[in-house]
Amino acid sequence: MPTIERFEDLEAWKIAREVSNEIYRLSRTGVLARDFGLRDQICRAATSVMSNIAEGFERDGDKEFANFLSLAKGSLGEVRSQLYIAFDQEYITEQEFSEVYRKTQENSRMVAGLISYLRSSAVKGLKFR
Repeated sequence: MPTIERFEDLEAWKIAREVSNEIYRLSRTGVLARDFGLRDQICRAATSVMSNIAEGFERDGDKEFANFLSLAKGSLGEVRSQLYIAFDQEYITEQEFSEVYRKTQENSRMVAGLISYLRSSAVKGLKFR
């Protein structure tokens, strides 16, 4: 695996950014924009995914990075759960739901793969040499 020097180069972070942008786009208009609780919570959860991937990467330790990736994966589950609420309340269409849900699943698989890699790697990062 090539050395990644910036969190912005991680595919998992790039997909998390796409998910976050989609969530913010969906929450700007329509009924979802007026459901302040759900809108704020789903935006915070989507933002949490990107932030935890970035923060974990910047911690310089694989054990810490894996922990932050686990938090990001949990936030992806939260986004998916809130997408169901938005869909069930008819705030978003089935197509919108499906597209964002698919991206969150893809992102979750990527994050899980990174966690597995970090846990099985002999490289322990700068803090755990």
